[in-house]
Amino acid sequence: MKKPTKAVIPVAGLGTRFLPATKSIPKEMLTIVDAPIIFYVIEEAIHAGIQDIVLIQGRGKTAIEDFFDTSYELEDKLMRDNKYYLLDRLNEIRNKVNIISIRQKHPLGLGHAVLCAQPVLGNEPFAVLLGDEIMLPQAPHEDYTTAELSKAFEATGHSTVAIMSIQEVDVQKYGIVDFGGRLPQEFPARVAGFVEKPNLNNAPSLWALPGRYIFSSSILDELKNQKPGKLGEIQLTDAMNSLSKKEPVYALPTRNIRYDAGDKVGYPIANIEIGLRHPDVGPFLRNYLQNQLPLLLKQTARPS
Repeated sequence: MKKPTKAVIPVAGLGTRFLPATKSIPKEMLTIVDAPIIFYVIEEAIHAGIQDIVLIQGRGKTAIEDFFDTSYELEDKLMRDNKYYLLDRLNEIRNKVNIISIRQKHPLGLGHAVLCAQPVLGNEPFAVLLGDEIMLPQAPHEDYTTAELSKAFEATGHSTVAIMSIQEVDVQKYGIVDFGGRLPQEFPARVAGFVEKPNLNNAPSLWALPGRYIFSSSILDELKNQKPGKLGEIQLTDAMNSLSKKEPVYALPTRNIRYDAGDKVGYPIANIEIGLRHPDVGPFLRNYLQNQLPLLLKQTARPS
């Protein structure tokens, strides 16, 4: 089975967790150190051999598409600001992938957003990467999550999704994997089903979906026939659950560091940790944290 060369990145969300900032700028364009969130997501797709990226956008999200288009003013500013590193990264994306934009006319859920990409996807396998989740290898020699999933799909020929271990308190935030009552000894492991944001008593495991998927085209048929679930939306997790009853779907734990950059706590954490890795910013940030963090924590500590 060949590796997928197309990826869907849904970016049509309203970004309500970051209002009022996201009233004028898409959440995916918020900056992590020196690049927008979406930049890191697309770079991950490139490392997996993706050639066509389909952005599923909503009204007011054209800034994302414009960012990856040629812009004399932007590129001139980057050069004047000596941000050649970012400019090189931008040119690499332009040279390696095609950015295709499709409008999701109605906010009918993640599953509906993926289905909007069908005219581009056809009957080919494809990746899905959530646009506000950043996944980075722990070491330079390690693969990105999407590349790992792509290799697993090539080996099995079936849909394969990334999973991560979570704490009990976080179960209601995620789609949860059902392994049929038995925890697998080896991965990738076939799943028995999926449950969207269950309460703890109904959670079949503590393995969650962090927003990276490789699907066969069969998922599109499931999405077409999927009835609206919570909040009247078409849930991708529900379609995955239906698909797992008809053909094998596999799960693979990610070894990457995951940042929920669309969260008010996850966003500053991503800036700090990615900033520490940055060749220019890292030394200054590390020095600041070492010298000032203890004092700041003491000053902001709440009285007991």
